[in-house]
This record gives sequence, structure tokens and C-alpha cells, in this order.
Amino acid sequence: MNDDFDLIIEPGGGIRRYWRDLWKYRELFFFLAWRDILVRYKQTVIGIAWSVIRPLLTMIVFSIVFGALAGLPSNGVPYPIMVYAAMLPWQFFANSLSESSNSLIDNANLLTKVYFPRLIVPAGSVIVSLVDFFISLVILFGVMAWYRYLPDVRMLLLPFFLVLAFLASFGAGLWLSALNVKYRDFRYVVPFLVQFGLYISPVGFSSAIVPEKWRMLYFLNPMVGVIDGFRWAILGDAFPVYWPGLALSACFTLLMFIGGLLYFRNMERSFADVI
Repeated sequence: MNDDFDLIIEPGGGIRRYWRDLWKYRELFFFLAWRDILVRYKQTVIGIAWSVIRPLLTMIVFSIVFGALAGLPSNGVPYPIMVYAAMLPWQFFANSLSESSNSLIDNANLLTKVYFPRLIVPAGSVIVSLVDFFISLVILFGVMAWYRYLPDVRMLLLPFFLVLAFLASFGAGLWLSALNVKYRDFRYVVPFLVQFGLYISPVGFSSAIVPEKWRMLYFLNPMVGVIDGFRWAILGDAFPVYWPGLALSACFTLLMFIGGLLYFRNMERSFADVI
């Protein structure tokens, strides 16, 4: 009797089995996230300081260009604080998008050798970007203390808008990471999308300057609702929320996230074959 046999491990069992596998492989998720954090900051010249320098430099440039030169309104709030409050969610979104879109390609060797829920890979990349976010959040408090600007109780709602930013980042990252496996040209598209998105999102200016007739269309950009929510939670009544637009932005974010999950799951079986 020949005891030799081939063992084939493949995903199956439907969506319930998949979510159980996600929980089962949670240690791999934490390992990949921790590895990416170490790789990002190990043997770097400025290390974590880069997480501080980049948004600070962007804040300075935007404050000069949009505040000093263009003279755009800041609603009585120091312009650097207004810009930095928007830089928090935008940098998180941009970093998450850049990292997660290439995450499957960067882990190609792992994907072709062993089965695990591939969703773990882009999810780990988004979680890593949270490290930069919380570092930048501490710097924001320092900038606000410098200008003697104190937040109010609405600051407690900031986690809600952070969840929206996470869903927008993760949803877009799922779409782009799956597309990047099949169409490698997308690695060149992502930097353009990030750069273009920075200028059409209200980072250096307030979305209140957008004409009323275009306001709802503008909020189809999911980061508009997130950024406006951050500013309202941090800066208060100086930047009131346009609630119909925020609701539209939140709904579009949710649809993008659900669509990203479904598309990623549909493409997941072919990743090891085409990567």
C-alpha cells in the first residue's frame, strides 16, 4: 500500500468559513503588521521623525500658498491648525492607499506558498498607517497648544470619523490591491490618484468655498466628509458640518468598502496563479 499522497489546501466553505479563517490567522495579521512597522523605521536616517516632518512641511506650504498668498478664509482659526486638522485623515488615507495597493505584490512569495485569507495583507498595511496617524495627532495637539486653541467635547466624536477614514482607505485599498495583481499598470496610477486627490479634497481650504449648487457632487469624494468631520470635531463651530453632504459621503464610503470586499473576494482565488 502506497502511503504517499498530495495534500491540497484551498479556501472553501463560504463566507462563514472565511471569517473564521480570518480569526484563526489573526496572529499572522499581527506579525505582518509588526514586520511592516519594523521595516518602515529600521535603518532609516530620520525614522519616526518622517511621520512628523512630512505633514508639518505640507502644513507650512499650504498655509503660505492658500492662506498668505491666496487669502482663503480660515473662519477665525489659525490657518496652520485648519490645514493640519485636515492633513491627519488625508495622510492616513494616502499612506494606506499607497501601502495596501502594493501589499499583495510585495508579499508574492508568501501568497504562492501557503493558504491564508489574503484580506490579511492589505488590512495589515492600513493598520500600519495608523501608527503615523497617531504620531501626527500628538503633533496636532502640540500645534494647538502653541496657538492656545483648545478643543471642546466634540473631540470625543473623532473616533467615528476615524472609522470613516479607515473604511474609505481600506475599501479603496482592496480595489487597487486586487487590480494591481492583474494589471500591473495600476502601480503607476496610485501616485497620480493620491496627488490628484490632495488638491480636490479640502485640505488647504474649507469646503464651504465650494458653490452651493456643486456641494453635493463635491461630497461624492469620500474624503470630503471625513475631513469636514475631523475639522468639526477638532475645531468646533468654526467649521460646521454640512450634514446632507456628510451623509452622502458616508454612504458612498460604505458602498466603496462593501464593493471592495466583494471584488477582492471574487479575485482572491486567482491571486496565486497570476501574481
